[in-house]
Amino acid sequence: MQAALIVQQFMPVYPALARQGHIHGSVVLKAVIGADGKIKNLAVMSGHPLLVEAALNAVRRWIYKPTVLDGVPVEVDTEIEVRFGLTS
Repeated sequence: MQAALIVQQFMPVYPALARQGHIHGSVVLKAVIGADGKIKNLAVMSGHPLLVEAALNAVRRWIYKPTVLDGVPVEVDTEIEVRFGLTS
């Protein structure tokens, strides 16, 4: 089995309200990566409500090199962690 590798990743836009409130942390998402390498299903497992939508919007656009099993691209379930941090 060859694991999926991300080939196009978009960084989330830090929500202004979250930045103003000094909110940081991770959003954990459960995803299905399709045989074509695109995100098919995306669900929130955890994360601050002010950060969730930005994480979803970014990850929906990610593209992976498909996972291959016995030479055939397959769908895979995965967890994705999107981190939001404030810099001084």
